Amino acid sequence: MKTRNKSNQKIQTSAVALLNLVFLFSTAEKVEAQNNAGIIGIDHIGINVPDLNQGITFFSEVLGFKPITQLGPIPLDAGWKEANHINPATGAVTIKMINAGTGASIEVFSYADNKGSKVHPNSDDIGASHIAFYTADISESVKYLKSKGVKILGEPFLTPSGDTAGESWVYFETPWGSKMELVSYPNGKGYEKNNPSAILWSPKDIEKKGTDKPNSNMISESEIKSLVELHLAIWNEKDLKKRSNLMKKVYAENIQMVDTHFTAIGYQEINKFVEDLQKKSLNSKFSPVKAIDVNQNTARLYWQNGPAEKPNAVTGMDLFVFENGKAVKLYVFVDIKK
Repeated sequence: MKTRNKSNQKIQTSAVALLNLVFLFSTAEKVEAQNNAGIIGIDHIGINVPDLNQGITFFSEVLGFKPITQLGPIPLDAGWKEANHINPATGAVTIKMINAGTGASIEVFSYADNKGSKVHPNSDDIGASHIAFYTADISESVKYLKSKGVKILGEPFLTPSGDTAGESWVYFETPWGSKMELVSYPNGKGYEKNNPSAILWSPKDIEKKGTDKPNSNMISESEIKSLVELHLAIWNEKDLKKRSNLMKKVYAENIQMVDTHFTAIGYQEINKFVEDLQKKSLNSKFSPVKAIDVNQNTARLYWQNGPAEKPNAVTGMDLFVFENGKAVKLYVFVDIKK
């Protein structure tokens, strides 16, 4: 009996040692794979839509994202279709890349005369997927999506315990039936309180703790140009709620707008100035005079303002300073007419 116990103990000890060895090699292989692949993170997420205009309208007008590039329509040869499991009779593909704020871009595919399946995969089907968007206030985001006619699948659920304690989430549907998600955890998740060896990436970390990541203060030239274009939309928008939502995307909360005669700080003061300006010039509109100039984290916009019969009644230049993806300084120069 003692001999059998000793034998069992030896087997158990050997098994534990073997598992430890497997774990050690597995970890080493993962590190080596990451180093060899050179992968830094997710660049974009691809999604097929049945109608390109419908898809772009949803992402831009409902979610507020910015289409940046387009490729196609591109005819696909038989070899490509076979290799990528595309129906031989399907037509050319058009691809739009969308800037989705702080995080991965979204690549939208649309096939002409699509002969693929028109049935959207169910949640438990292999290949089914969804995109989750972070929001600081999930209740307000749900209210907004409902106002746009978006179908919300249930009500936000707050995880009460476990690793994701403190996280709220809810699914919603796009007009073409894809499932997407809103997620929020402004105070973090449960697992973070246990001193984990690694923290999951989150877009809220870029906004609130931008210096935690290298080059977090720098955004691309195309991103800056997109923000400056939205800046023009802010000054032309007459609806206060829409204008305020745009401001949150372009301006930092404590942005300083420096004019020749005064300085406005924050959304409320700038909103007041915009409203007063619009009341004085009911039919005037801001428009760019030439291409936006970008130099590192600064941008220069030459603009004109006036009614349709005289669009350049007033001209000037705005100078922006960007930090962590938003404008923190706005210097306004108005030309003096001689």
